[in-house]
Amino acid sequence: MKKSTFQRLTLVTAGLWLTSAAFTAAVAQPGSGGPGPGTPTVDPTAVPIDGGASLLLAAGVGLGIKRLRERRRVHR
Repeated sequence: MKKSTFQRLTLVTAGLWLTSAAFTAAVAQPGSGGPGPGTPTVDPTAVPIDGGASLLLAAGVGLGIKRLRERRRVHR
């Protein structure tokens, strides 16, 4: 089997697997229905910053280091 055919098959398989997992999780979890009347809220526009921001920052640092290494390798 050619390498490109194998890569395409792997990509399609991974895509189908991730899509089916997302639909399964969406169907399996019941909704909360949202806050009821009279429920106190601290700030309705407050957004928690959790692990996603640190992962995005780490990915940016990693990409920057990779590009610097590639630039140094080209200029040698």
